Amino acid sequence: MGFRYLDRIATQDNIRSFLELADLAAGAGSSAQNVFLLSHRLRDSMPMQLCRKRLSRDPQAQALIDSRRLCGPYDSEALKALPKGSLGHTYATILDTLGYDINFFPEPAFYNNLESDADYINYRVYGTHDLHHILSGFSLDNFGELGVISVSVAQFSHPGLVFTDLMALLLQWLRSDTPIDELETPEEQARTAAYAFGRISQGLEMGLAARPLFPVLWEEQMHRDLDELRAELGIEAVREGPWSWHSDPRLQAALAA
Repeated sequence: MGFRYLDRIATQDNIRSFLELADLAAGAGSSAQNVFLLSHRLRDSMPMQLCRKRLSRDPQAQALIDSRRLCGPYDSEALKALPKGSLGHTYATILDTLGYDINFFPEPAFYNNLESDADYINYRVYGTHDLHHILSGFSLDNFGELGVISVSVAQFSHPGLVFTDLMALLLQWLRSDTPIDELETPEEQARTAAYAFGRISQGLEMGLAARPLFPVLWEEQMHRDLDELRAELGIEAVREGPWSWHSDPRLQAALAA
């Protein structure tokens, strides 16, 4: 019986470890610290070895990992002073309008002072995460989160983000009891497995089509026109739907001011 193989997987230790990670993933919507810790727990895992191997095939990514180059800190006022339409102006204006801290990501000390390649990968993934929202067009709330993290999943199989995608799909499937076309509001639709699958698929396709984003030195690109930079990177940004920041009138007004 093939099912006997499950006995070797479903050990008490494996089940306990899975439930601990699942608990962190389930709480990611209420606290970003959960997903930071989730990724930190996976630093020595086999999925992280896969992530590390995929990144090592790109010489630029490998050089960045070797150098342990830090992200930011970003000066919000200086970025907002850049030309309208630039990456930096858009990034700082959107985060300021939403009331988000532009430097909200863990310090190197959280990641063992970047002791290992895995520690640095985790650090850089979250240090550049909000920039990926700006580039991809996915909103910076729960509507767009699965889309933007799936870009990195497609490009280099980051284990913390892969696990978050999988758990989001599983949890939404367990909670869904109404077809998505019978739900009227975006808030209701976003709690379905169909919605989660759609955003994950959208992000995966975007990541596969784009140039590698991990090694891009964003600090050197802040002055660039956002649309031109997207074209250069092969990103067809999401511009419509509640999962896109482009469709938020408040953000559009702030960018036009």
